[in-house]
Amino acid sequence: MARKAASRKKAKGIALHLGLNSVDPGHYEGWDGPLLACEFDAHDMGSVAKSRGMASTKLLTAQATRARVLRSIRAAAKKLKKGDLFFLTFSGHGGQVADTSGDEDDLGELRDKKDETWCLFDGQLIDDELYLELSRFAAGVRILVLSDSCHSGTVVRAAPPITDPARPSARSRLMPPAVAERTYQAHRDFYDRLQRDVEKRAGKAAVADPDAALAEVAVSSRLTAIVKKFRPALILISGCQDNQTSMDGDRNGAFTEELLQVWNGGAFKGSYALFHAAIKSRLPATQTPNFFVLGPAGRFVRQAPFRL
Repeated sequence: MARKAASRKKAKGIALHLGLNSVDPGHYEGWDGPLLACEFDAHDMGSVAKSRGMASTKLLTAQATRARVLRSIRAAAKKLKKGDLFFLTFSGHGGQVADTSGDEDDLGELRDKKDETWCLFDGQLIDDELYLELSRFAAGVRILVLSDSCHSGTVVRAAPPITDPARPSARSRLMPPAVAERTYQAHRDFYDRLQRDVEKRAGKAAVADPDAALAEVAVSSRLTAIVKKFRPALILISGCQDNQTSMDGDRNGAFTEELLQVWNGGAFKGSYALFHAAIKSRLPATQTPNFFVLGPAGRFVRQAPFRL
């Protein structure tokens, strides 16, 4: 028992908070994606991480480049060991590029042949890349990802995104589909090459299906197979479902605002599962936070949020 207690005390946490109130229009075909609350989100989540004893880094707007984000994730992967925690948050626009790797083909009409992205300042981070990087953390590392953005996997094929009719002028964190298409076409060689490089480095069987991880809740035989190949334990809580949009605000994004209310400065004492349920209960039906796990996350899900 004493040895276990000592081991828990030695666990360390590294946090990385990305908050983008705009993007470089030079890469997004003239679109700068103005938002108000994303930098506030990053600052507030950084305060949560600091209060729990984590080393915390914030990359805000122009600082949140592809190179800096990938370098920060890789640095954390090298430092963290079994039992440690990597806490990654993103507040900004979610976008899409065409899927060239074929990771959507097995799901047929359930998917839209698009890969979801985070809109970083100088280019999009494709979900294939993100989950390749996260899969490289050591076995037993806990990874918590909070994404206050839109990952609208099937929305442009099936129907317009669902928004809150009570707030018709509210800002969505969804990269407009027309902008996403223009951006992809203008930089097609770059984004296609990124996906091919992921395949070469990891092999299809070694990479968690990023679209399933970002957008699906149901557990399938395909996802069960994927989980077995993912060594760290990961919890993703994202701001909405794949046919919805995450809304921006004046002080925080809608998801982050309710998360902070539930957290209540550390007064919340439940598990991650209860944490998600409490946040979900405070948001309108038009924005339902997603909850997804990868790897051996059973014990992680039962822990108190942000605990080292």
